[in-house]
Amino acid sequence: MKRLLPFLVSSLGLFLLACATPPSEFGVYRQSDGTVGVHAPKSAKETDAQAAAVEECKKLGKRGATIVETRKTVNDRFPMTYIFVCNTY
Repeated sequence: MKRLLPFLVSSLGLFLLACATPPSEFGVYRQSDGTVGVHAPKSAKETDAQAAAVEECKKLGKRGATIVETRKTVNDRFPMTYIFVCNTY
């Protein structure tokens, strides 16, 4: 019994640590016109931003995302904003 309790406590701690979601590098948001916007960090490529948009589109029941617009911003943390439209193909 003395060995079981520390084992259970440490197992529970590892389980909770494994379930933690790391913070995303991208700022993903839905717009009122149905498009998905992605604020990308400096090190990100357009394909990385598209992958983040596809994940958001899957939450909406769509399969893919096509880029519609690219904008530079004055934000140092997210210098690029990509706008995507979700597709059902």
